[in-house]
Amino acid sequence: MDRILEEYFNFDVMFDGKYFDMVLEGFWFTIRLSIVAGVTSLIFGLFLAILRQTPGKWGAIVRWPTIAYIDVFRGVPALLTILIVSLSLGALSERADGPVPEFIANPEWFGLPSPFWYGVFALTLTYGAYLAEVYRAGIEAVPLGQTEAARSLGMSHGQTMRHIIVPQAVNKVIPPLLNDFIALMKDTTLVSVIGLAEVVQVGRDIQNVEFNSSALMLGAILFILVTIPLARLVDYLIARQQRKTQRTGGGGDDDSGVQPGAMQPLPTAGGHGGGAGL
Repeated sequence: MDRILEEYFNFDVMFDGKYFDMVLEGFWFTIRLSIVAGVTSLIFGLFLAILRQTPGKWGAIVRWPTIAYIDVFRGVPALLTILIVSLSLGALSERADGPVPEFIANPEWFGLPSPFWYGVFALTLTYGAYLAEVYRAGIEAVPLGQTEAARSLGMSHGQTMRHIIVPQAVNKVIPPLLNDFIALMKDTTLVSVIGLAEVVQVGRDIQNVEFNSSALMLGAILFILVTIPLARLVDYLIARQQRKTQRTGGGGDDDSGVQPGAMQPLPTAGGHGGGAGL
């Protein structure tokens, strides 16, 4: 037991001024990467979900390539996507006589290094596909009668999606979206393979110097401090949705104004093994 405590909970290593600051700085990189990639994934995923719902015979020209994209990027591990993006952009840059502009191939926007943005690109490509399926489930959970009513009032498909369907769909899938954000946050550690000094890479560097894993354990504790509150928030949102949609004992309307028999909220089980299983 003493050997385990010495290896993983050595406070002299954890709270050494220099090492502690390095781990915190690496974790701050992780938080920033999670937020930026999370926002871009939410936007890209919604865009893909709307394209997938394009109706009609001619809509298949957009619909089928979108479905193919979603299937491919849900099947490719995020680590491979990160490696492919980072290596291919450098190889295709204008500096290497390639077609990709230099400001995209080697981005250093807002003072952040290129590996940070490679991570954002790769995680957006991967999680955009996952979130597109979450959005699709929400869109398809909206009763068809609402679409028919909107179209009968003269709304176009785009207007119906924008004003009627998408707002309701997003409200239904907030818990699973948060679940996927937790999974994305954990997958940001994969960006360490392309040289980003995030919390895991910093912990490994300290481990190589001290021959001790306490800095890595400190990084794990920081993740837990962030993900557990998010997991409890997901639980709260699920419970709130269930209270809004459950029947009352007398069969009348409940206090939230939702009619009996209203559609139940979507399950929040992630389709890729991520999420908050805490």
